[in-house]
Amino acid sequence: MGYETIMINCNPETVSTDFDTADKLYFEPVFWEHIYDIILHEKPEGVIVQLGGQTALKLAEKLEKYGIKIIGTSFAALDMAEDRERFSSLLRDLNIPYPAFGAVNTAEEGIALSRTLGFPLLVRPSYVLGGQKMKIVINEDELEAQVLDILRLMPDNRILIDHFLDGAIEAESDSICDGEMVRIIGMMEHIEPAGIHSGDSNAVLPPFDLSEKVIQQIREHTHKIALALKTVGLVNIQFAIKDEVVYVIEANPRASRTVPFIAKAYGEPYVNWATKVMLGAKLKDFQFKPHLDGYAIKVPVFSFDKFPNVDKSLGPEMKSTGEAIYFIKDLKDPFFRQVYGERSMYLSR
Repeated sequence: MGYETIMINCNPETVSTDFDTADKLYFEPVFWEHIYDIILHEKPEGVIVQLGGQTALKLAEKLEKYGIKIIGTSFAALDMAEDRERFSSLLRDLNIPYPAFGAVNTAEEGIALSRTLGFPLLVRPSYVLGGQKMKIVINEDELEAQVLDILRLMPDNRILIDHFLDGAIEAESDSICDGEMVRIIGMMEHIEPAGIHSGDSNAVLPPFDLSEKVIQQIREHTHKIALALKTVGLVNIQFAIKDEVVYVIEANPRASRTVPFIAKAYGEPYVNWATKVMLGAKLKDFQFKPHLDGYAIKVPVFSFDKFPNVDKSLGPEMKSTGEAIYFIKDLKDPFFRQVYGERSMYLSR
């Protein structure tokens, strides 16, 4: 589209095999002071924050404050998705189910809230990456200990407490939206039950065991949320399914770690198209022709052999360090049967 592109990345390994990703590349810490110096030097027309994960999103507030254009989804929409209370209000207005929750500042408030929500509960700090300090608790003693632990490490952080949908199935959708039209590029079903972080789950593209009723709810929720957030670019939405009802866990108006996986599986340049949409192109201008024989499984990669003293049990806090892709022709594949058979072996609170 005629633009010169500039990438800022603190990890040279992520671009060592794709040296032509951008016209210019800065190896710098992704901190505001470094970013702002580069912006003052390069004077870009705008900055894309959707392709850098949670780290880049956290810079959006500074960009907005300094009057620097954010290309794609606005800061207001990004912030609404991050703010659980405001996002839940949006879901309520859209008539979309979500787990009952509340926000507290002290352990006493948490215990009072737990008597309304009921155990088990998912306790987590707000505005964190990778499920940091997230835990499932089953009684008031565990709840108090978890809240105090969070406040000790993050004294100014508001604590979110959700009713945990025990025994639910997790799924997620990745989509591109141009503000008017939504296109779901991938829908994935997790093999492990709800409670294991999405980054640590084996996930199957397309879903292998969801009913048409559930899939239709996922489609409808995705379209409603993407348009309500005025998304321009990518959005990932995570769901919990229980008793054929689809609950929304969270929405992230950015490229998730599953986007390159889906692009590889379907053989489509989704990141390229999403970037063009952020720059003003419309979805109707692209020919979507995804192709996949059978299924693709996202397999988490762990580094426990390098860190032998780390607790290997899986839960809501992410522990994987990467992922791989595994193609199967059908659900009779031995690898799928093995992983599915072990689906609840490592779940921890």
